Amino acid sequence: MTGQAAPRIIDVVVVGAGHAGLAMSHVLSRGGIEHVLLERGEIANSWRTERWDSLRLLTPNWMTRLPGCPYAGDDPDGYMRAGEVASFIAAYACAMSAPVRTNTAVRCVEPDDDGYRVTTDRGDWRCRAVVLASGAFGTPVVPRLSQAVPAGVHQLTAHEYRNPAQLAEGGILVVGASATGVQLAQELRRSGRSVTLAVGEHVRLPRVHRGRDIQWWMLASGVLDQRIEDADEPARARRVPSPQLAGTPERATLDLNALQAQGVEIVGRLAGIRDGQAQFSGSLRNVCALADLKMNRLLDAIDEWARQRGLADGAGSEARCAPTAVPVSSRLGLALGKDVRTILWATGLRADHSWLRAPVFGPDGALRHDRGVVAPGLYVLGLPYLRRRKSSFIHGAEDDVRALGAHLAAHLERTARPAAMSCLAPR
Repeated sequence: MTGQAAPRIIDVVVVGAGHAGLAMSHVLSRGGIEHVLLERGEIANSWRTERWDSLRLLTPNWMTRLPGCPYAGDDPDGYMRAGEVASFIAAYACAMSAPVRTNTAVRCVEPDDDGYRVTTDRGDWRCRAVVLASGAFGTPVVPRLSQAVPAGVHQLTAHEYRNPAQLAEGGILVVGASATGVQLAQELRRSGRSVTLAVGEHVRLPRVHRGRDIQWWMLASGVLDQRIEDADEPARARRVPSPQLAGTPERATLDLNALQAQGVEIVGRLAGIRDGQAQFSGSLRNVCALADLKMNRLLDAIDEWARQRGLADGAGSEARCAPTAVPVSSRLGLALGKDVRTILWATGLRADHSWLRAPVFGPDGALRHDRGVVAPGLYVLGLPYLRRRKSSFIHGAEDDVRALGAHLAAHLERTARPAAMSCLAPR
């Protein structure tokens, strides 16, 4: 009987070959550190297989860059489709000859002797450091009240949604009004469906401000570079929903006013389901007023920054979005199965680290880390507000991997032992 193959030994294992994992690979390669990237599918797998058909980035193309690879296309102010993002990431991996093992699913990562053991469906690895770069948005978050939805009502998540054709005829309730929720509500309404959008806490932004994309202003003024340690409530800052934005050739603002003008009905947060009725909170007006207030505070800060640097003159008008129009008496209930035949849960995604066997999770099940450092030799990348507000953006990976790469290299140097660890020493 043949025994199990001995694990392969290497300095660092990077779990995931998306943009964050490849950015870290770039840093490790430049430092001469031997490593491997393990990817469960093809490179940029999630962009190829886990996005709806019409999705575009929320950031303009000129922001789509990685270490050593600026945007070089002919449409800097456009917004890439998911397939284009996948191609950009794959080309980056090819250009840097990244050591990627595709179609290799990680089953378990656990502490082992002086480092970690990584178990995959294609054999095991032993290493002194692991970088978790498997993505921040792997598992849909669906509230428990979904269990009370009547059996005849179709339910699916934004993770599963591809296009309107896959939904049954009849009314649709979209739950969640962040970027995903408003984009899908608009797409479904344009397909001729009756759409109701349940709105909770959200972030409202104009697509364009003073003639430039709002992301230009947020990057130039330093908003996207704000560090997590400077946030008033770090835990809350990491839970802020993605802003109501859409990347379209027209650079149109997509907010609740635009949706209502197109025939989408807005209601308050989905608060419960009872006797086949969806029940909505009566706080819609307050929630929208708060989103308007925060948007205008941000724009005030940007305008003041622009004035101080002489950028206000000739940079477009200061016209602001109209306050969110809230119905005088918004609906508080809908009959599921009658008014609504489909519920689309746009209630967010979370990282999936279920294969990580280590005491590094908090009571809520979330991974505990200090700006990306999880434990000695264990790192995570790509999570919202990991180190800076831009950490989960493609271009935000560069600063994070430089900082964490330096920390990782110091760890390898500090833990290297001339005899026992000579085979693991950085090259």
